[in-house]
Amino acid sequence: MANSKFNLRYCVLLPIVLIATVLLWALPVSTFGIEGLTVVQQRMIAIFVFAALMWMFEIIPNWTTSLLVIVVMLLTVSNKGLGFMCKPELGTLVDYKSIMASFADPVVMLFLGGFVLAIIASKYGMDAVIAKGLLGLFGKRPKFVLLGFLIIIAVFSMFMSNTATAAMMLAFLAPVLKSLPESETGKVGLALSIPVAANLGGIGTPIGTPPNAIAIGALENAGYQIGFATWMSRMIPFVIIMIVLAWILLQLFFPFKSDKIELKIETKAHKWIWKDYVAWITFFVTILLWVTETWTKINSNIVALIPLAVYTCTGVFTKDDIKEINWSVLWLVAGGFALGTGLNKTGLAATLINAIPFSTMNVVLVLVVAGLVCYLLSNFISNSATAALLVPILVVVGTAMSDPTAANNAQFTALGGMYAMIPYIAMCASLAMLFPISTPPNAIASSTGLVQTSQMAKVGVIIGVVGLVLGYFLLTVLFPFPIV
Repeated sequence: MANSKFNLRYCVLLPIVLIATVLLWALPVSTFGIEGLTVVQQRMIAIFVFAALMWMFEIIPNWTTSLLVIVVMLLTVSNKGLGFMCKPELGTLVDYKSIMASFADPVVMLFLGGFVLAIIASKYGMDAVIAKGLLGLFGKRPKFVLLGFLIIIAVFSMFMSNTATAAMMLAFLAPVLKSLPESETGKVGLALSIPVAANLGGIGTPIGTPPNAIAIGALENAGYQIGFATWMSRMIPFVIIMIVLAWILLQLFFPFKSDKIELKIETKAHKWIWKDYVAWITFFVTILLWVTETWTKINSNIVALIPLAVYTCTGVFTKDDIKEINWSVLWLVAGGFALGTGLNKTGLAATLINAIPFSTMNVVLVLVVAGLVCYLLSNFISNSATAALLVPILVVVGTAMSDPTAANNAQFTALGGMYAMIPYIAMCASLAMLFPISTPPNAIASSTGLVQTSQMAKVGVIIGVVGLVLGYFLLTVLFPFPIV
């Protein structure tokens, strides 16, 4: 099986990707039929298609595709690239510093801070202590234990990787699942609570999942600002509604037969030292600063670096802990930002806006189709890759619709404009949970051996459809982001 996958990827899919990329790169510019298209912009089209296909087929890891894209951009479309290729007469070149800055984009720093907090929470047993304390509030009745898991996993996923949260909660839940009788159908619901809550919970904060960071970073680059607390104030109501829906669905499809469920979560018993106090206090102060950004005026990206500075200076976070940071996610996100930079700085975005009648398209149709495409793609490729692929395109579309002279500007503005379109796409990416391959938490739930793909898909499709519809009305009608 492994050999057949290897052969399919490298003997079939890779040649297809390379042929498509080379054709787009080498064809005469006139072939595209886009007025004003330059050679440099043509290269950006080829690079974009290469990234899209590589992310879609996952021929190599997604983060390595991002790194490759950044290097190719530096060599072929930057002002310090290969001399014979990077000539001013071939089109507007990108400042190489702006491409390399993708690695240290403020939103990447925001995510880095989130990873540091998650690592410290695990290292000092904060996750287990918080989980035990909160789950204890829900008693032993099965339906309330299920609700407890949904809520706690969702809350943890707002500040930790949803994969790490799912793995941690499975460790807590595994003994419970083993202790329940074979005939207990509620076991499936408990197992499914892990991916459902982890995927939904990540929507709640800017650091909850990479698509959120990609969306916020793209908006910032386009001149639109969304604060940490502002994002939470719109997305958490959505998460709450969806968690309640998930609770009802899981009980309906997988009803409990047992009268009670015993939860045993082991916490590390040790004498506290000053480092424990530093870890806990800094953790909660950071979260407090994030949610009070409106009052403190400290940008959330800057706040994210505070725990890194405090923890490293005090020895709470060591050089060994640095290895635990999920650098692959950070580099994947950086690749998406680099593509966005290339689209804008080469002038390709403006050229496409002028060439394609985005300004006359039906806004509702654009939002619905974009959301559906994002949702469907995310079920088969990583939601991070999907967001990195679609968000730069939709920023171009939104820019055209934001033009005061555009025929559909009034409709676009009335529906929230870029503040509705881009966050909605991030939300749609996180709703994808049809199959075990859709997200790592889905795979973790599948690994229990309790969940069939058909059962996962049944719950996933309802969550997805309701989420797509509710998310649209939440962000465009009921509770839109303030347009500033």
